[in-house]
Amino acid sequence: MDKILMMLQLQQQLNDSTNGENWTEGLTKNGKEINWKRCIYMECAEMIDSFSWKHWKNISQEPDWDNLKIEVVDVWHFIMSLAIEEYAKNMRGQLEDLAQQLSEVPSYQIVKNPNDSFATQKEIIEKVELLMIDALNRKSLDISNMANDFFELVVMSGLDITTLYRLYVGKNILNQFRQDHGYKEGTYIKNWNGVEDNVIMKRIWEENGDIQPAVLYKKMQEVYDKLA
Repeated sequence: MDKILMMLQLQQQLNDSTNGENWTEGLTKNGKEINWKRCIYMECAEMIDSFSWKHWKNISQEPDWDNLKIEVVDVWHFIMSLAIEEYAKNMRGQLEDLAQQLSEVPSYQIVKNPNDSFATQKEIIEKVELLMIDALNRKSLDISNMANDFFELVVMSGLDITTLYRLYVGKNILNQFRQDHGYKEGTYIKNWNGVEDNVIMKRIWEENGDIQPAVLYKKMQEVYDKLA
């Protein structure tokens, strides 16, 4: 549960920073409508493109397993955002309560086990499409059902809660770092001495083991400052 709560807290902070503190009301600070369900099913469609599913094109192309993992993490950003929004709108409780609910879904017990094996392409696509159905449901949101499908997808994608956490935190901190350094304004430097920022972030992760988010941000700042 601790890792889930940490990720929820980081997602709350990122959304507050990029969309304004009232984003749970469905609008950004610039008045742009937010639709987390649409974000989920559109990202799921990109996830399916990790596979050569088209019967008329590139039929022998191997699955892009690395991209699949990245897309899983991106979907997780949106699922957490949707769940936080739903809790806020319906006054269901705090992030701790949401973390508790997510940790009680059946598949969370599976995702806690170390894992690095993939399911078949057919099985993964079918699970992704179930997640899309969850997001396209026009009725009331069933957070537990969506979370259960998602954690099953996590395991099928060669991940577990530890690797999901590491990938999520790295991407979250990188997104926050970009926003803080002029990403929207176009002044952010994405290539750090010829190396893309996501590669630098991943390298810092690998060199520092179980690094805390604040420390990861600080170390990225140290590298970025040298560019100036």
